[in-house]
Amino acid sequence: SVSNKIRKDFLRYYNIKTAVIFEKEIFKYTGTNVIICFFERKENPKDEIIKFTGIKINRETNTKEYVLTPQNNYRAGNEFGKFVNEYKAIKPIRINYYLNIEEIEKNKGDFELKVIDANAFNNNKYQNKTIYVNKKLYTKTKSNVLFIRTVDTGSSNGKAGLYTMKEVFNVDGILVTKSRYRTHPIQIFIEPILSYENQILLKDYFNLILEYFREKTDSEFMTTYKYSNSEYTRKYLGLSQAKKIMKTFPFLSLKNNKIEFKELIYNKDAGGIIDFIRKTNKNEVLELWQ
Repeated sequence: SVSNKIRKDFLRYYNIKTAVIFEKEIFKYTGTNVIICFFERKENPKDEIIKFTGIKINRETNTKEYVLTPQNNYRAGNEFGKFVNEYKAIKPIRINYYLNIEEIEKNKGDFELKVIDANAFNNNKYQNKTIYVNKKLYTKTKSNVLFIRTVDTGSSNGKAGLYTMKEVFNVDGILVTKSRYRTHPIQIFIEPILSYENQILLKDYFNLILEYFREKTDSEFMTTYKYSNSEYTRKYLGLSQAKKIMKTFPFLSLKNNKIEFKELIYNKDAGGIIDFIRKTNKNEVLELWQ
């Protein structure tokens, strides 16, 4: 949010003529992101689309045309922002993050949950705990099987995205016992509650859409997290960005075309999914007006 404000305040007065973006370590003692921009002051302050040619340097050097829009807070990767803003589902799911210790204290009971402590990471793994809660919180926790990884690990199977807690940690929940950190694994709570099968469908949909736009934009809508020798530049996915992707999940408003939607996901047809959502949203809006 701070970087959004800087861009909005500054680029109202200046155009970017060209830029050199470094996605590799430059300075010996820091991995801080570096970009060299060449600016030109506008004759009159104005919020408008900015287009320029940039040079991106990581494992290779590439030249790319950039389009920054005020609607997307002048962030790169405008294609992602356009999709999540224009393709929000007619009936979106509601998303909340974190299972907090305060909620556990208020809902103590006799029902057993296996969790990891997101604030206790030692010897490359999270500490396992057993907690006891009432039936209401037990049902809520057990009914939500997904968590979000906001930071790339560097491995091909450890990219930012949605995962199941059983598959990765073999637990029922991810507990926050101290401070919340956006880079920890974070449990997701969905309303209305989706069946296990539909949560897996959401996971596959989310990861497919995320990877599609990462490839399309070279991950430029995400924040560079850390330079390393991994096979790709490690990135951070914001929680608000993740929520926007999930809100494009159209499943609640689908009627007779659920099978088609599932087949597109199973076939990993991201382009087909985007076309499907465009048509579905258009038809839903027409029905509302009729």
